Amino acid sequence: MSVAGATRVYVSQTIEPGAALELAPGPAHHLRTVLRLGVGAAVAAFNASDGEWLCHVSQDGRDRMALIAERLIRPPEPEPDLWLLFAPIKRAHLDWLVEKATELGVGALLPVWTMRTQSERLNLDRLRAHAVAAAEQSERLSVPALHEPQPLERRLASWPAERRLIVCDETGAGMPIAEAAARLGPGPTALLTGPEGGFAETELDYLEKLSFVTRVGLGPRVLRADTAALAAVAVFQATAGDWR
Repeated sequence: MSVAGATRVYVSQTIEPGAALELAPGPAHHLRTVLRLGVGAAVAAFNASDGEWLCHVSQDGRDRMALIAERLIRPPEPEPDLWLLFAPIKRAHLDWLVEKATELGVGALLPVWTMRTQSERLNLDRLRAHAVAAAEQSERLSVPALHEPQPLERRLASWPAERRLIVCDETGAGMPIAEAAARLGPGPTALLTGPEGGFAETELDYLEKLSFVTRVGLGPRVLRADTAALAAVAVFQATAGDWR
């Protein structure tokens, strides 16, 4: 847990005793202007490699802010090995999806273009900012990796052999997701959800032929694409992930 009262901020630099950590303009502006933190203020800096450290603001200029690392608060810890593949959706729903997937413990976010995907061009910088903010709020140490979008078949053509893929199939042809997750158990896993309107029949036929794929259903109701993705993550985390 963070030190009481210390604002959390993600940093990509190596954190070690006495290290000077210069913040990017966005986080510096937030700490200085929104939270009104100045020299001497306590800040908890973190990343997945180095854990979480108590720091203090050592420099606060108009265009820059730096922190000095003092002591380790929380050491690095194992991170969930869960990926989420999803068809891009409209901006507001996509921002929410990235934020909540981060809070739920997803380790990597992989947008995929499907036959029925209808979305504007992705702003990966904006999505990463949402992921960072969600990691800071939820007290996780890592920020999920955000990959460039690819067509679904291209993404799966180089799929790692050790990673299982759970496909959320709105047709009802698959087993219940909780049953599938329990059978698969812990290990490198990915979840795939489709666009609004679902997967095309040819896509489901293609997925059915892949040895690493398990098709699952998400219950009796029709879910929005973003709801389906987060429901699948929550069920997997509770059954076979790091909520157990």
